[in-house]
Amino acid sequence: MPRLAGQIDPAKTEAILDAAAMVFGERGLSASMDLVARRAGVSKQTVYNRYGSKAELMRAIVDRRVAEITAPLLVPGAQEHPEEALAAFGRVMIEAVMKPRGTSMLRMTVQSAIDLPDLARAFYEAGPVTSRRRLARFLEFETAAGRMAVDDPGLAAEFFAGMVIGVHQIAHLLGVGRDLEAGEIDRIACEAARRFMKAYAS
Repeated sequence: MPRLAGQIDPAKTEAILDAAAMVFGERGLSASMDLVARRAGVSKQTVYNRYGSKAELMRAIVDRRVAEITAPLLVPGAQEHPEEALAAFGRVMIEAVMKPRGTSMLRMTVQSAIDLPDLARAFYEAGPVTSRRRLARFLEFETAAGRMAVDDPGLAAEFFAGMVIGVHQIAHLLGVGRDLEAGEIDRIACEAARRFMKAYAS
């Protein structure tokens, strides 16, 4: 089916997001949109047609990452099996903080935060805030269904994220973290989910 005038090829959209993540991770948030466009193999105008500003582009990059992280909470059957869903969510979180591209982009965002606060805020609101909010909604549903008893879903979501990624994220930001084998990631995520469910048992 041909695209309508003004529509952007989905493949170009992905290329822009991939290129921007690499460029911002390598050069920091002050990197030009021209460089993003060249890396993506598109025109600068194409980038601006799809994302009106650098902050919108930043949000789109992080939105895509958050969608991947929170996907286990949305798959069919997740709500009926909260411990398994939380373990799957935890696994993806750990894997995400160990990915070199994600780590380098977060590191550059932290370094640029003082000079570019609007971009840092876009990263924070689209990333950690949104992922915790989605987890909190999941916990609210589980509490309403009687499978859990969570009196403060927002705080509980922060607790779970801290249990899972805490030291691993810091270590990788500092460049001293080690990659974990799949079995170790699974053990950490499952143990966190088990203890979390026990703490918030209905």
